[in-house]
Formats: sequence, C-alpha cells, structure tokens
Amino acid sequence: MDMGSLGSILPLVLLVVVFYFLLIRPQRKRQQEAVKMQNSLTPGTRVMTTTGLFATVVTVDNEDVILEVAPGIETRWVKAAIGRVVTPGDAPVEDEPVADEPVADVADEVKTEDVKDETKNGDSSTKQS
Repeated sequence: MDMGSLGSILPLVLLVVVFYFLLIRPQRKRQQEAVKMQNSLTPGTRVMTTTGLFATVVTVDNEDVILEVAPGIETRWVKAAIGRVVTPGDAPVEDEPVADEPVADVADEVKTEDVKDETKNGDSSTKQS
C-alpha cells in the first residue's frame, strides 16, 4: 500500500473508532445496567415503568413482574418495561401552591374579560364560551 491509499482510509478508521467509543460502547453499558437492575428486582421494591407508571413489585416470574399500582390492583408487566427503581427521595411530589403566592381563579378572569369586551363593543348580550 502506498501512502495515498493509507491516507484516505485513515479518516474512515478514525471515524469508526470515535463512533464506537462515543455511541456504541456507552449504549451497550446502559443496556447491561438495565438488564442487571431488572434481574435484581425483589418483592416490595418501588419501581417506575418506561411509560411512567409508579408501582410496587409483588412477585417476580421468569420474564414477568406483577406490580401493585394501588392497594388491591395488580398488573402483569414484562421485566423489560421496568425503567428504574425508585428510592424514597425520588418519589414524585404533588404540586402544592406556595402560601406567599395568591392563587388566581380562572373563572373570575373570564368573567372580567367578558365584561371588558361587552363595554368595548357596546353589546349587552352574554357571550358563550
């Protein structure tokens, strides 16, 4: 091989190596960690499925997991559908209004806008939403 053909192949080889280390290897590592987590599931573990459903593991079969979504409501899922194990600190917190911020009533805003529009147009008929 002469230097010209080696010079044209070298960028292609470097591109393949870069793709391997930046894309393929990290993805394979994430897949292995996910399979390891799914195989280590035990009853009583809080999990989140890949679709965002929070539940508790009741039993683990070969490739299936029975999850309890609410007390007395159990569903069967494939292990691959378990996205992550939820620790108590990861649990979703319900949005509560902050005491310092006033909560505006949407109905009051709509009524006020209707009154403003009626006075602009001079129309006293009621508007339907």
